[in-house]
Amino acid sequence: MTCCLNPDCQHPQNADDAEFCLSCGKKLIPLLRGRYRVMRPIGQGGFGRTYLALDDDRLKAKCVIKQFSPQIQGTKSLEKAVKLFEQEAVRLYELGEHPQIPALLAYFEQDQRLYLVQQFIEGSTLLQELAQNGVFVEQRIREVLVGILPILKFVHDHQVIHRDITPSNIIRRKFDNKLVLIDFGVAKLLSAETAAQPGTKIGTEGYAPIEQLRSGKAYPASDLYSLGATCLYLMTQVKPEDLYDPLQGRWLWRERLSEKGRTLSEPIAQILDKMLKDLVSERYQSADAVMKDLRTALSRPPIAATAGAARAPGAVSASRPPSHPPRVSQPPVSQPGVSGAPPSKPPVSRPPISRQPISGTRGWHCVHTLTGHTRWVTAVAISPDGQTIASAGLDDSIKIWHRSTGELQQTLTGHSKPINCLAISPDGQTLVSGSDDDTVRIWHLATGKLLRSLTGHTRDVNSVAISADGQLIASGSEDRTVRLWKLATGEPLRAFSELAGMVRSVAFSPNGQLVVSGGLDNQIKLWSLANEPARTLPRAHFNSVHAVVIAPDGQTLISGSKDKTIKVWNIDSGAVVHTFTGHTDAVNAIALSRNGKLLVSGSSDTTIRLWNLETSSLYGTLTEHISAVNAIALTGDGTLLVSGSSDSKVKVWQLDGH
Repeated sequence: MTCCLNPDCQHPQNADDAEFCLSCGKKLIPLLRGRYRVMRPIGQGGFGRTYLALDDDRLKAKCVIKQFSPQIQGTKSLEKAVKLFEQEAVRLYELGEHPQIPALLAYFEQDQRLYLVQQFIEGSTLLQELAQNGVFVEQRIREVLVGILPILKFVHDHQVIHRDITPSNIIRRKFDNKLVLIDFGVAKLLSAETAAQPGTKIGTEGYAPIEQLRSGKAYPASDLYSLGATCLYLMTQVKPEDLYDPLQGRWLWRERLSEKGRTLSEPIAQILDKMLKDLVSERYQSADAVMKDLRTALSRPPIAATAGAARAPGAVSASRPPSHPPRVSQPPVSQPGVSGAPPSKPPVSRPPISRQPISGTRGWHCVHTLTGHTRWVTAVAISPDGQTIASAGLDDSIKIWHRSTGELQQTLTGHSKPINCLAISPDGQTLVSGSDDDTVRIWHLATGKLLRSLTGHTRDVNSVAISADGQLIASGSEDRTVRLWKLATGEPLRAFSELAGMVRSVAFSPNGQLVVSGGLDNQIKLWSLANEPARTLPRAHFNSVHAVVIAPDGQTLISGSKDKTIKVWNIDSGAVVHTFTGHTDAVNAIALSRNGKLLVSGSSDTTIRLWNLETSSLYGTLTEHISAVNAIALTGDGTLLVSGSSDSKVKVWQLDGH
């Protein structure tokens, strides 16, 4: 079928060989921009239509195309609209960095109409779940809050307000059951000027607060109101506007629940009440503030479900009662909840210190939460003496922290694009970084001076490692090569290029005679520095290999993958001797103690897991990050741990008694 792109067409579906629409007579476009085959309309609003399409350049992958209408008249008007549209597209592109927001794939103008192409999210909206399974019990309302609040924090931190949060704009993604926030077509940029100025009156009746509908003003608190109204509808299946008494100026949702023989635990009820206050100043002012109260509320069990309240298939329980953070849960491990609110601004000197040890003698506690990065933290490293921490990420900067005090000592700039990896030399004198700007840079750690910039890679540098003797650097890149360099001079030594996929991770063997790499071809390569033939381990991971490390015995290799598993290999035989499972999302980073007994892993499921390699068992789980854990570093004695996350935070963890 060929779909007519006239937004006013009442019957847009046409035969494949049709040249003109049989309904409206407009000329048909078989391939929009020469690549997108529009299949059918899937939505319509004041800004135009939304279509389901296939991308012929991406193996006919499904995508969503948003058409902005009506047609724009006049050259100047078109130029201005395209400029504003490009600004909106850039904002949506940045938001698409979050794994629970659809990625922006393209934006363009064609035939005086503007188009956005976004990732297609397969799954059911919460509105569809409500229709299929009945009203949401408290356990599932908790899950909605736990799932959406961290996304709103990310959105608001990017100075954007969604302005249209409804049950129709939250999808439970089919492949992982995570909630995804969609439809940023009416998102409003937040600034000191625009927040207080009247804007377009937009939003969905019943879900949008009065300030948004009356004058177009919108704040982070406006989105929190809409999320609260969404929860009311999911609990009652009654439109939010019918749950409010304007004469008394109060909500009636408690009475409606009571009429149906149901109730809600008081801590959760109080959170919803505050989210739904009429006055903006009386509501929560940030998602962080809601999450702080929610964490306390989650320590109490939810009200039990009644017979009339169904539970969606595959729904994740949000009823786990966490202890005060940070916490370590012994197996079996439940789904992560919401952690406490970090400071809203980077501290001038010392960040707050959390010292609430868990019960037992072998617990870990978070001694510092380091704030200062403005975007995702993708790399961390610890000096051999454990006194200096380095972190880096998507804000193109490297930050150096004092471990004992948590003070920011200096910020290193020089990379022109995001930084993916860091390594500190065994003598603690040198820091090495790799970046999307295709370079490897070498810094003097104490002074922050840039010593040299290594060029040779032609794509993003994703991983760097330093040999145990401090003589060599290995770097892995999206250009499908692993390169060796002299640390002291930056001299290029070798390039290994027998790779079928982009390199995500590299590591040296303890004796420095072997380099191991893993990447997007799902395989692990072993490169000999003694000019022996390269080896490829048998394929065991069924998705990208994100992290590799060789144990101190030189015979054991450990790999972490996007397939959610960690595999332990015998290097000589090439056999997998054990597989660790338990992470519910990609394993992004692993680290190993010097004695080879403690293995630590960080995952996109927001958790850090500690494993006992000797017994092949889970020791515990740290769940204080509220977004993906991208980087892990561990001191040799295994008593100090550093983690970096997409929540823009660096956390420093210490083993009790050390």
